[in-house]
Amino acid sequence: MSAADEILDIVDENDEVIGQSPRGEAYARGLRHRCVFIQARNAEGRLFVHRRTPTKLVFPSLYDMFVGGVVGTGESYDDAALREAEEELGVSGLPRPVPLFKFLYDNGAGQTWWSAVYEVQCDLPVNPQVEEVAWHDFLSEEEVEAHLADWTWVPDGLAAYERLRDYRALD
Repeated sequence: MSAADEILDIVDENDEVIGQSPRGEAYARGLRHRCVFIQARNAEGRLFVHRRTPTKLVFPSLYDMFVGGVVGTGESYDDAALREAEEELGVSGLPRPVPLFKFLYDNGAGQTWWSAVYEVQCDLPVNPQVEEVAWHDFLSEEEVEAHLADWTWVPDGLAAYERLRDYRALD
């Protein structure tokens, strides 16, 4: 089954399931669905950053400071976060990602999804999926901040990153 054929729960503005749709159709029609964003840090506290492959359905070849993806139909956010983190990092045996908050991403141009943000520490050697990740490294927070202006980031990841900075500033 291709990524475009994966079945997603379609949700309303309150994150209540109102139907199902194949991923490709959900993207094409701008149907609201669910996604997870996991900020992965290594033992030194450096952030996993990667550039997406040119074959991705959305935001091909852009940089991202999260791993993650869509929540499958009937899947919980927590289960999707662990599955996506292990898949994209190419590891097994990660601790469960810690949920931080949710927000509704809406770019005003037909891309909208409920977004659950998590964090996880990955002390395992990473081996990212070549279908998902074209380049990767663990960068310091300062290095990520320095590249915010000169790399083209996925817009939903950038929105999640800005909200995460604000969330952490409240602690």
